[in-house]
Amino acid sequence: MNYDQARYGDDDRYESLLAEKDTTAVEVGDDSPLPAELTRDSLELPGLSEPELARHYTRLSQMNWSVESGPYPLGSCTMKYNPSFTEDVAANPHAAVHPDRSDESVQGTLELLYGLQDYLARIGGMDAVTLQPPAGAAGEFTGILVAKAYHEANGGGDRSEVIVPASAHGTNFASAAMAGYDVVELPSGEDGRVDLDALEAAVSEETAALMLTNPNTVGVFERDIEAIADIVHDVGGLLYYDGANLNALLGRARPGDMGFDVMHYNVHKTFATPHGGGGPGAGPVGVTEELAEFLPNPHVRERSGRYELYEPERSIGKVHGYQGNWLVLVKAYAYIARLGDAGLEDASAKAVLNANYLASRIDLDVPYEPFHHEFAATAGDRDAADVAKRMLDYGVHPPTTKWPELVPEAMLTEPTEVESRESLDDLAAAFNAAVSDSEEELEASPSKTTARRIDQADAARNPRLSWQAIDDEE
Repeated sequence: MNYDQARYGDDDRYESLLAEKDTTAVEVGDDSPLPAELTRDSLELPGLSEPELARHYTRLSQMNWSVESGPYPLGSCTMKYNPSFTEDVAANPHAAVHPDRSDESVQGTLELLYGLQDYLARIGGMDAVTLQPPAGAAGEFTGILVAKAYHEANGGGDRSEVIVPASAHGTNFASAAMAGYDVVELPSGEDGRVDLDALEAAVSEETAALMLTNPNTVGVFERDIEAIADIVHDVGGLLYYDGANLNALLGRARPGDMGFDVMHYNVHKTFATPHGGGGPGAGPVGVTEELAEFLPNPHVRERSGRYELYEPERSIGKVHGYQGNWLVLVKAYAYIARLGDAGLEDASAKAVLNANYLASRIDLDVPYEPFHHEFAATAGDRDAADVAKRMLDYGVHPPTTKWPELVPEAMLTEPTEVESRESLDDLAAAFNAAVSDSEEELEASPSKTTARRIDQADAARNPRLSWQAIDDEE
């Protein structure tokens, strides 16, 4: 977008404004590799004052939605506001430590990493934690590789299957497949939980692991989790916990106590770093004692009051550079240390309260109850995507739509613990207004946003990420 078109919009008005500005012509060479329609003979650069430039970019920023603008109620993504003090901690000059420095010269850094390992282990009920994986999906993949190494070391190298519920995150299926396993899809029961009979039929001596989220993707808690763990363990399989919904459990329940053997934490979702837009992230993995020797290297340990990096005995090797995404881990440590046990427990309580309050205020059915930190409402005979687009016109960000598929026209909503009652009331009002609008209004929405409706399917299937892609098509 050119200078001030964001403000003036009209091309003629923009051109007349530009003509009044002092400009500098920049000649473009004839040997440009760009397609002809993307080049021009010269580029007129406006001569701008600092206030004009600052206001221009401020206007552009105001066209975007952000967590500072309002809630991001995306189900299963925990897109919550995170306190800015963690950014200050990460920006501290003392945090700018080169990763190639010797252990002796970075004792403070290693102590922080060691402390975070301990925090996460206690929160998850695990015996050991690696901080290396740079994202949740990377944590999943690492966790499954650790499970695979465990099986291979204990005579189970021929196990070929990983069981994944139909409602699980798509990354669960991908992580298992990338690790070389066949994926066995597990149907949900009528109550939205794991069908124990279906699980009994699915497990076998081929089962390496069951990947599970608890509470699950429709927000309900797997009440039979101990029975599920027994079924998987009885055939020699491992139970993997997807940490996407850990926000509902903080200080109240621990995956390790439920029988899970390995888990990943989305510290970029649950513990401070803003999530979304492609990063940055961190997906630490926790394991029980039996799996600790297979964790990635390096790992941080304490010996005689000193901290050092070491390689676990049967490590699967490195999964990311150095010790992981350091500054993301700094923020997670600061967040946990500031909130403490009572603060984390309060966060999970309010996450569950907010979800239940919001659901009680909207004019949509919620098929699966009781739910915890998120709920899957159905838009009924309306197209959930149309309802979501219309909600944009009412000044809020819509929830996740069309997923999970066991809820028709799903609107998966997670308001998180940071939202006030007033914020939730505004969100509920937008829900109710959107679903009461006519089909014509829904199909034409959004009409009040800077960007109108796009062809999402075509954009996903045929992305053009650079001018080279346009050139290749021609």
